[in-house]
Amino acid sequence: MRPYCANVTIDAQPIAPYLAQMVKKASTSAPSQRMLRVGERVRHEIAALLSRNEIIDPLLETVTVTVPEVRMTPDLKLANVYVMPLGGENAEDVVSALNAHAKFIRGRVTPALDLKYAPQFRFFVDKTFDEYGRIDAILRSDRVQRDLAGDDDTEE
Repeated sequence: MRPYCANVTIDAQPIAPYLAQMVKKASTSAPSQRMLRVGERVRHEIAALLSRNEIIDPLLETVTVTVPEVRMTPDLKLANVYVMPLGGENAEDVVSALNAHAKFIRGRVTPALDLKYAPQFRFFVDKTFDEYGRIDAILRSDRVQRDLAGDDDTEE
């Protein structure tokens, strides 16, 4: 016996505009509130670990390392940790030493986080301080100062 609707075809053209509106688009432009909160907790824990000098490494024992930012992936399984040694000296060496001790750091930090999965840590040199210096140099340049002085004359 044949099913009653066996030869029926459905034309999706009339409902295509409605289907396009129903599709949820993933927006990855900004981190979620949870990503920001977990990233800040990870930043605090790593900074506390580094300040206690728990990592036995000759380079890390002689350098004070700041952790300005941690960016989490949406699934919270990967943390990109941006670090900068005070003074900015040996930044690449410090990052490579931290990446070498990433599993130890992961084992020390994750119990305090209360997460389902322990995030992996990847350490990078923080370039924002260089960007701030570049922008400050541009703002202090003679060309910009001249333009700002010209604006003051027209306002009066």
